[in-house]
Amino acid sequence: MTTQILFIRHGETAWNRIKRIQGHIDIPLAGSGVEQARLLAARCAREARAGVRLDAIWSSDLMRAQQTAQPIAEALGLSLQLTEGLRERNYGAFQGHDSDAIAERFPDEYAHWQTRDPGFAPPEGESHRAFYHRVLHALEPILAKHRDGRIACVAHGGVLDCIYRFANGLALDAPRAWPLLNTSVNVVDFERDGAVTRARVVAWGDVSHLPAASADDSFRHASSHTAETSR
Repeated sequence: MTTQILFIRHGETAWNRIKRIQGHIDIPLAGSGVEQARLLAARCAREARAGVRLDAIWSSDLMRAQQTAQPIAEALGLSLQLTEGLRERNYGAFQGHDSDAIAERFPDEYAHWQTRDPGFAPPEGESHRAFYHRVLHALEPILAKHRDGRIACVAHGGVLDCIYRFANGLALDAPRAWPLLNTSVNVVDFERDGAVTRARVVAWGDVSHLPAASADDSFRHASSHTAETSR
């Protein structure tokens, strides 16, 4: 049985613009993000009128994801279903800071973080490995509920990154070479055979509903180079 999921990153927030880590901090959409969500909902409504169905809308329970998902749910007459399991990675003490501040306040932890060690967890936070398994575990009941369905899951850049790595068999410490764009539509087919789940990316990084470029999920290294993990 195949379940198709449209993974959607939330719209732009003020902290996305200044490359400040959000993690579990409940930041709302900026005005630009609200407009991105409106345009995405209009796209979904057009597709529904053309016969392209969506059976359900799921979302992270964080505000920025809910504010992106709710217009889609309303446009399609669907109820919005929330799950904590699709939250962004918990960055603990790093949350609320940009990379320069993290490097200054937590120099040893920052240096470890930059090694891309999947087992590294920020103080009071979550390791990349734990986050990855949390996201995959959260998908299990959703897939079980929507066998042979087509649904949307509105979440975060880190969640989309985990899904892409799972579908393509990529290591957690592999450098990222794929986009994680605000309100992008990223289509993945999941096939379940007993206890085995396989995934295949059908389409990735689609922001054709937006009139301008969408920001990627990234922030500067303290050295002013670009890093991969903003969220």
